[in-house]
Amino acid sequence: MENISLQGFLLVAGVVFGSVSLLHLVRATNSWRFVLGPMELPMAVSWLGFLITFSLCVWAFWLLIATL
Repeated sequence: MENISLQGFLLVAGVVFGSVSLLHLVRATNSWRFVLGPMELPMAVSWLGFLITFSLCVWAFWLLIATL
C-alpha cells in the first residue's frame, strides 16, 4: 500500500513540475512579460525556473521508475 501511495505522489509531482517547467519555457521563448504589482520579472527568472522545475520533473519520474 505504501509503495502505491509513493508512486502516485511521484507521478503527480512529476506532472506538476513538468507543466510548470513547460510554462516557464514557453514564457521565456516567446518573451512574454510577467508583472507582479509594480515589478516586472526578468526573463532570467523564467530560464532559472525552467531549469529547476525541469530537474525536479526528471527526478520525480526517475524515482517513479526506480520504484516500479
